[in-house]
Amino acid sequence: MAKAKGFYCILTIKAKGLIQIKIGIIGKGNLGTYLLQKINKEQLLPNIKIIAILDEREKARVELPAFADTYGCQAFFDLDSFLQTDIDIVVECSNIEAVKKYALDAIAKKDLMIISIGAFADPDFGNLLKQAAQNSGNRIYLPSGAIGGLDVLKAAKLAGGLDSVTLTTRKPAHSLTAEKITAEQMLFEGPARDAIEQFPKNANVAIVLSLAGIGVEETRVRIIADPAVTQNIHHVAAKGAFGEFEMTIKNNPSPDNPKTSHITGSSILTALANISNAVVVGS
Repeated sequence: MAKAKGFYCILTIKAKGLIQIKIGIIGKGNLGTYLLQKINKEQLLPNIKIIAILDEREKARVELPAFADTYGCQAFFDLDSFLQTDIDIVVECSNIEAVKKYALDAIAKKDLMIISIGAFADPDFGNLLKQAAQNSGNRIYLPSGAIGGLDVLKAAKLAGGLDSVTLTTRKPAHSLTAEKITAEQMLFEGPARDAIEQFPKNANVAIVLSLAGIGVEETRVRIIADPAVTQNIHHVAAKGAFGEFEMTIKNNPSPDNPKTSHITGSSILTALANISNAVVVGS
């Protein structure tokens, strides 16, 4: 089946039958370990397997081989060897710096799923990566992560009637600041581009909303540290010719990383599952 070019915020229909899809992951942090546990150990996605892990850090040469062996995959310490394997898709599970270091080389040879979507806060890099995907014919997948409502924003944008998008993120104070505060505090208010620069580990939601909607300059973001809440709360409000849209999602924090919502890992699994599903619900 011919591949569509470019990048996607939500996966499109793509039938691959029941063949096994082989994944290589970059980074083995909380999300990488979560994927290894769910996919390789628990076999939650029976026709998908992680076969390779890339980590070029010097200390990884000591610890990564045993870690990879635990999950039945192979450790790699350089990108060229990693990309020469028969993996079908690279999944970045590291950080924005890793995206900017590896993504252009990866998309030239493989499909690519990017978790650190904050890299797209730089429109020049985003355009460069999109052009590289078009040149190679490979796809870039951007999971929705801790937010919903992307279908609505994309549809409104396509119809030419999306005027404003505002995201208000409210998180437990300790996940946003080291200061001891006793009342809610607005830590940021401004465009999505600046939000990801100041809060790179907390503003991926802002960027994926921007990509689905009106861009990083026009999407407005508020980030609030609140000692009274225990969940990561995202409220999205949009207006345009289509009407008005509001949505609030209250995510429980990940038990391993309170800066990340618990549902983020499941979002990645769903995106991976959709690659092989004959029918995908949503755009």
